[in-house]
Amino acid sequence: MDTELSSTVKADLLSIGSVQIDPSLFPAQLTSLATAGPGAGGSSIFFRSGDRRVRLTINELSPLRAVPEDENVVIVRGDDVIARGMLERPLCHCPEQAYITLSEKCIYDCQFCPVPKMQGGIKDSKKVHRMVAEAYATGELKAISLTSGVAVSPEKEVKRMVDIVKQLTREYDLPIGVSVYPTASSSAELYSAGACEIKYNVETMDPELFRRVCPDLSLYTVLDALDTAVNVFGRNRVSSNFIIGLGESDETVRKGIKRLTDRCIIPILRPISPHPLRKDAINIHRPDAARLLKLGGMLKEMLDCQSLCVEKSKTMCLLCTGCDLTPHRDI
Repeated sequence: MDTELSSTVKADLLSIGSVQIDPSLFPAQLTSLATAGPGAGGSSIFFRSGDRRVRLTINELSPLRAVPEDENVVIVRGDDVIARGMLERPLCHCPEQAYITLSEKCIYDCQFCPVPKMQGGIKDSKKVHRMVAEAYATGELKAISLTSGVAVSPEKEVKRMVDIVKQLTREYDLPIGVSVYPTASSSAELYSAGACEIKYNVETMDPELFRRVCPDLSLYTVLDALDTAVNVFGRNRVSSNFIIGLGESDETVRKGIKRLTDRCIIPILRPISPHPLRKDAINIHRPDAARLLKLGGMLKEMLDCQSLCVEKSKTMCLLCTGCDLTPHRDI
């Protein structure tokens, strides 16, 4: 049986999104704790086979198991080996990057996201510098990526981000990517500070669904900010998380992808699972493998039509690819 992590196998693993592991069989440094977005609070592993990588949340009820095999690790379902590869060591959140969440709390109440319920801590600049320095010392660091909730206001979050980006730019000759909720001047400020890529998340391109799941936010504010960001950062440097599984139709996804790619914005199609802290908020259905492959192929075609290339991305999710079926890297 072929046990390569092909695009079809990766789509199958992503459709499940979780795996069982025996902690006694794996070093603790091979697991990662998410601190931002819909997956916040969950531990995970990064499995790599060939040129592909997948992130799987650790869940003792998962139908998948990760099992050591000689020098390798195999992903098993029932009695069948699904894929054979290795576990990668995350530096900060993911392999090869210092991907750091500045504010692990948020004043906005997006219905799919557990962060407002968790109200985590806020990292000061000293802690951020220490985390980056530790990642750099491994010799594996390729990029610095910074994201954040909104602890007080978008303006204050952007100001803090700008200050930290300026400091890191002076210390490290590495690409820096940033994901925040936008302000009128955030793109210009962050670019001037030294960021080379930006991500503003639309979450969903269905306006009615957006109003229900992100009642405190404005889709059109994000879209306007993305347009500005392309003018500031340039092609292949602006992306946006587009969640799949909130109840949107494939036609809505198609129209949303086209609207974004026509503006030279790279959508990241992010499969979602319900979080225990949000289990009663909205009806979430994680997409199956067939849907992920269909929508991923659709995205690739539209990126190609605009001559957008994910392989040119240097930071954040488009460099990692663990959570998504990523065109030009996976399909």
